[in-house]
Amino acid sequence: MVQNVATQVAELEPEDFHLLSGVEHGMRFSEWVAAGKISEFSRLDGEEVDYRLDRCMDRELVERKTIQYTGYRLTFEGYDALALHAFAERETVDGVGAPLGVGKESDVYEARSFEPLALKYHREGYTNFREVQKERDYTADREHLSWLYTARKAAEREYETLQGLYPDVSVPKPVDQNRHAIVMERVDGVELSRADLTPAQVVGVLELVLEEMAAAHAAGYVHADMSEYNVFVSADGVTVFDWPQAVSTDHDNSDELLERDVENVLGYFERKYPNETPDLDAGALAGALADDSFDGVAG
Repeated sequence: MVQNVATQVAELEPEDFHLLSGVEHGMRFSEWVAAGKISEFSRLDGEEVDYRLDRCMDRELVERKTIQYTGYRLTFEGYDALALHAFAERETVDGVGAPLGVGKESDVYEARSFEPLALKYHREGYTNFREVQKERDYTADREHLSWLYTARKAAEREYETLQGLYPDVSVPKPVDQNRHAIVMERVDGVELSRADLTPAQVVGVLELVLEEMAAAHAAGYVHADMSEYNVFVSADGVTVFDWPQAVSTDHDNSDELLERDVENVLGYFERKYPNETPDLDAGALAGALADDSFDGVAG
């Protein structure tokens, strides 16, 4: 698990952020930035670079590797620090609290601000870079790719999608985005995978999820990774989250991806609530969602 860097950010000085930004800039060209190049990228003199590298390495914001040369790169904590610093300067976030969720491709924390918010750091590409490169179309046109680029593009894609969906679709309200991080509305509820629905609730919740999928399609988007792990259930209804892999309805494979999403949702309900879930055809249901003719699943 990547550590919460809020404490380290409070201790950092402006020159430390110049150093981190310089390493970030250098990673556009090489995974490991040659020590001799950091002064140029950060606009700090050599002695200052050495001092700042030591400070940032002590805080595990930068790591070093000796290959044909001595190179440095940001850790995810270092990238987190740059994003959090940007949010603080914009007065988007006052502080960072407890983790809300930790996954393979993102970490989410409470964010203290003018309203309850959530801070999401994308982690795509750091540990499963090859799989992400194959699956995400926003990496297809890049010859040199780093996990910074992959995670940033994921955050940009998700933020743009949330902007396109909110408020017509029940998704977290997008607030701000920088690098690989998004600030959004904090949504209360229970993950569908952990919810214990009563028999009387099953069909209603299933219909609510499908209605949000239909609304997203009407807004021009297919989630493309729907499952019981990215739906919150609450007394107010359902909220669909995690949209970095979403595709436009103009995408060549949007119909197939929509049908796969429907199959995933139906499959979950059929496995967990076999007696209460109606017998439905995923293909026909996906077609109804796409052409705005969905009118429920009861009966």
